Parts: sequence; C-alpha cells; structure tokens
Amino acid sequence: MNYKKDFPIFKNNPHLVYLDSASTSQKPKQVIKSITNFYEKENANVGRGIYTLTEKASEKYNQARKTIARFINAETNEMKLS
Repeated sequence: MNYKKDFPIFKNNPHLVYLDSASTSQKPKQVIKSITNFYEKENANVGRGIYTLTEKASEKYNQARKTIARFINAETNEMKLS
C-alpha cells in the first residue's frame, strides 16, 4: 500500500525521506482535517464547564480514552491523556 498519499508533507515534498519521527511525526491528512475541524468548530477545555462546547470536548476526550484503552488492551481508568 502507498501510505505516503495520506500525508500532505510528501505531496508538497515528493523527494522527502523523513527519518526524524522521534522528534516530530508527520500527520496524515485525516488527522490534520480533524484537528482543524476541532479548532474551527468545537475548541473548548475538557471538564471545565457546563456549556455545550466543553461538554462535547469532554465527551470526545473520554471516547478517545476508551478507544485507546481498547487498542492497547488496557482499562480506561489506566489511561491518562495530557
């Protein structure tokens, strides 16, 4: 499979061979799109309010904890995302 097509950095730098992932990992366009969407439409602190945006952010945060816990075969309460 050609995974490079998912990463805009390689489209913009076609001859790039990136080996510095320990310092900075490149982001696939799906992640960039999701982050952009969050900042443009849903940006709020997690667990610090009772208004709609913070409730949505908290819900997504907790869902991410569950998803990651399942992926690494851990309990949700073992997950600390910071």
